[in-house]
Amino acid sequence: MHFSKRLNDDLISVQWTDQLFESSPFSASRVKDGCNRTLCSLGEKALTLEASATTILCDKWLNQWRLFVVFGDKGEIEPMSLTRRRLLTAGCAISAGSLLANSPLPLVENAAAKKTGRNRNSGEFQPTWNSLRTLPSPQWLRDSKFGIYTHWGVYAVHGVGKNVTWYVNKVYWQPDSPERKHWEETYGPLEKFGYKDLIPKFTGEKFNADEWAELFKSAGARFAGPVAEHHDGFSMWNTKYSEWNAAKMGPKRDIVGELSKSIKGQGMKFVTAFHHMENWFFFPTTDKRLDSSDPRYSGLYGFIHEPYALPTKEHLDRWQGKIIEVIDNYDPDLIWFDFGLELAHESYKKDVLAYYYNKAAQRKKDVVVTYKKHNLVPMVGILDLELGQERELTYNDWITDSTVDDQGSWGYCPASGFKSVDNLVDNLVDRVSKNGYLLLNVGPKPDGTIPDEAKDRLRGLGEWLKINGEAIYDTTPWLIAAEGPTQLEKAGSFNESNDMKYTAQDIRFTAKPDVLYAIALDWPGEKAVIKSLAPRGRTWAGLYPNEIVSITMLGDGKDLKWEMTKEGLAVETPKSKPCDYAFTFKITRRRPV
Repeated sequence: MHFSKRLNDDLISVQWTDQLFESSPFSASRVKDGCNRTLCSLGEKALTLEASATTILCDKWLNQWRLFVVFGDKGEIEPMSLTRRRLLTAGCAISAGSLLANSPLPLVENAAAKKTGRNRNSGEFQPTWNSLRTLPSPQWLRDSKFGIYTHWGVYAVHGVGKNVTWYVNKVYWQPDSPERKHWEETYGPLEKFGYKDLIPKFTGEKFNADEWAELFKSAGARFAGPVAEHHDGFSMWNTKYSEWNAAKMGPKRDIVGELSKSIKGQGMKFVTAFHHMENWFFFPTTDKRLDSSDPRYSGLYGFIHEPYALPTKEHLDRWQGKIIEVIDNYDPDLIWFDFGLELAHESYKKDVLAYYYNKAAQRKKDVVVTYKKHNLVPMVGILDLELGQERELTYNDWITDSTVDDQGSWGYCPASGFKSVDNLVDNLVDRVSKNGYLLLNVGPKPDGTIPDEAKDRLRGLGEWLKINGEAIYDTTPWLIAAEGPTQLEKAGSFNESNDMKYTAQDIRFTAKPDVLYAIALDWPGEKAVIKSLAPRGRTWAGLYPNEIVSITMLGDGKDLKWEMTKEGLAVETPKSKPCDYAFTFKITRRRPV
């Protein structure tokens, strides 16, 4: 008897012996006996289990072992959709789920390693795109939907610019820019006072990682963390690769380390974001008038090189080394990459990802990376849309990094305003309905406190999620994502609009088993009409009226009167609003036919 698995177009086989069951509570003979009993219940096509005529197929999917018995010399069954009909047509295959429940089996598919580039049990990913593409999006991310991260660094000191984090780039590269003028009016000539001289002002004396984590938890975030290093070259952890870090200068604290402990302590997944590939071009390193050309400061401003030169080995090695250092020391669940990842040579990207995925396998955890544009091969990670969202329901899951301020300043900027809680709620709901996730940014002050206006928004979002989170967390997209008149002008990145005003006719859908959630993005008045749910015969089945068990509104809970009309599902609303923003109809369903 042997194990067999169809992998791509190859049939991978491994000899099976009773020794493989030694550490399992089920002996090989007991498995065979159970198979015989189950096969007998399948009808006239059932056969007696014989070692000489049977293939045992074993697969580890999302960290749970499953076993199938397949008849025939090269019989095959996919490890999904195990209906009775599928079992019979596949040649009388049975799922060991009925035999072994969730008991793990100590089985290893070593023969698959040659084809996939990794051993699925030991997590041996190889630095090849084919190998790296085999890691699915983790279930925790699919369930979590919403996270928070922080842009906090030396750039919080100047707090100026439409995009605070890019302000200093214009100061150094554009002598005639408003940014240079402001810098010199505030700090003096750039030749005498450079970016490095802001570091003592970046004190962080009021930084409290526990308070941050508690705030993020109260906002409803399920994952959170800091920008570990931005374009400016200043690391927020105690790195061995540079003295220019928050543990040795400025706050003189290991910010990444403290947040890792506090965020995980709140039961959230831990995020680290990396922008430091952009350090290669962020400062001019050959302008002899400026401190950025002084080799003594290359740890901050980057290695000296001519503009537009390709990144050198020493830069790439340091880029890679810092990421691996954070993986080893702080164990992030999600690594977010900025657009500069396109500058990293392909071999370095594959090496970093293989290291991360293998380390996660050793730690028996599920991780994920995000990336922009086409900086990674599709399916190696999750595509990120900066300040963006999709117009339609997508085939792939995706994430967007947005920010609580209303101008995309990212870092702390006293002059910026803030999005309304209504806007934040609507944008979260819209993304989730279209198979997306939201990573929301907050920019703390130089002293480590989070602005009160940002706190208010986060807490308001959390209050909404306390009532309506059932329609967000642990949901899937539905067959239809949205209906209503309000549409985005374009798809992709940078399409957010703070002026977007959704109406009561703008409805978003999410789903759970036997439940459909229809979320109206404004109060519908006395009655809501959900047009997408009306049956249309040849083009759309809609909802069968007899499948609706009940309709309630989250936060109210009382049964609502409804009727199916030609225009749609008409539902009377509660007498009073259960919350201040988007309103969720919970439609409990049963199988109608």
